[in-house]
Amino acid sequence: MGPEDSGVQSPAPGKVPTAEESPAAQCVAEECAPTPGRTPGKAKQQLNVKAELEKRQGGKSLLNLVVIGHVDAGKSTLMGHLLYLLGDVNKRTMHKYEQEARKAGKASFAYAWVLDETGEERDRGVTMDVGMTKFETPTKVITLMDAPGHRDFIPNMITGAAQLVVAVNKMDQVGWQQERFQEILSKLGHFLKQAGFKDSDVSYIPTSGLSGENLSARSTVPELTAWYKGPCLLEQIDAFKPPQRSVEKAFRLCVSDVFKDQGSGFCVTGKVEAGYVQIGDRVLAMPPNEVCTIKGIALHEEPIDWAAAGDHVSLTVTGMDIIKINVGCVFCDPKEPIRSCSRFRARILLFNIELPVTQGFPVRLHSRHRGLGVVAHLQGVLLHYQTVSEPATIRKLVSVLHKSSGEVIKKKPKCLSKGQNAIVEIQTQRPVALELYKDFKELGRFMLRYVGSTIAAGVVTEVRTSVLDHAPGSSVGAVKVKFSHATNEFQRSADR
Repeated sequence: MGPEDSGVQSPAPGKVPTAEESPAAQCVAEECAPTPGRTPGKAKQQLNVKAELEKRQGGKSLLNLVVIGHVDAGKSTLMGHLLYLLGDVNKRTMHKYEQEARKAGKASFAYAWVLDETGEERDRGVTMDVGMTKFETPTKVITLMDAPGHRDFIPNMITGAAQLVVAVNKMDQVGWQQERFQEILSKLGHFLKQAGFKDSDVSYIPTSGLSGENLSARSTVPELTAWYKGPCLLEQIDAFKPPQRSVEKAFRLCVSDVFKDQGSGFCVTGKVEAGYVQIGDRVLAMPPNEVCTIKGIALHEEPIDWAAAGDHVSLTVTGMDIIKINVGCVFCDPKEPIRSCSRFRARILLFNIELPVTQGFPVRLHSRHRGLGVVAHLQGVLLHYQTVSEPATIRKLVSVLHKSSGEVIKKKPKCLSKGQNAIVEIQTQRPVALELYKDFKELGRFMLRYVGSTIAAGVVTEVRTSVLDHAPGSSVGAVKVKFSHATNEFQRSADR
């Protein structure tokens, strides 16, 4: 299907091919792989990433799509049925799923099994892990991720998505009632506005994942066509604005999973947020601030020579102990490393929180990386991805800002309440890898959660870059904190 179906056999499950084993690497080695004796840096200079991306995708734009929603909203059924209608699942395979689902007493789950592949997922009827596949629209190559319907996923996905399609699912169960559709649109629309979405960035599509109505083609059901004249789900996904790939920036990859490879080294999976990487490159992991070597790269389980911004890939790495890498680590260019810190300043927007936020308020920080969204409500589907979850404390309330202009309207407030914009200083229990929002938007956003609820979204504006300096002969030190600001730098000293 498309530019990546070149007849190359897929590697064994869970194994990323090495440079020596990669047949796909031979196809492009003459143009973009490092030749013997050359350093990775010199090879990179000869790789025209934008031209190679254009060639690889057949002129189509790449989109990363995450499908989220509440448990039993029908996410996997909806997207599994769409994949079948697009021909990405053949009739023989679909017939096998139907027989297996019927035998298990879950006939209506057949399309969900296209994405829910494990025995536990099928037994419980819920998505347990993030499943990944790909499909194509007339103008796009889509990397599709089906996320679990856990409450911790949904708020992060909503506030992390750049564009949303709300697939109002199971509309056939209410006879395609326009009143029910408008009720969902009104309630969800109000929430999304609070989260900062413009009406132009959100679309609502009435669908039925089970029957397939309004998924790949516009419905002809009279009860629906009597009041709905808009596009089907596939048309709306194809209409997404293609994001800009930051291939010209320094390499950044956010680790979403770590596992042992069958050979030497180990594997990490994640999204390349910026730049590109080639087999043989040496990259820096932050934290733990150690260098390793890229031995193999795979995209959609196909071996490749290189990967660029926007790609969700598996990397085989050597030269580092697997126990030092965790979900949330960032692989980066050693010459232009990402910041790793435990204290930073940020501009946050508080959501509906009943308690006042004061100095010392405990929170949990979730980093998030922007994607496109399809949201499934109970009679509605949404898209996004997150990797880091870290206990943190709001150490200082710096100022309250005007919502529109961003001007400081109050310095050193005693507390913050819902709906306010503010500058705060946050300290995490362990160092986290992040960037200033102005430099890397993808790595400068985060969420704050409290007692299971998302209470704020924020962007990093200043980063602490110095270390604790103990005064000689004293158990009490002085901490010198230097912040890199979005517009300037300042330094201050404070007793500790």
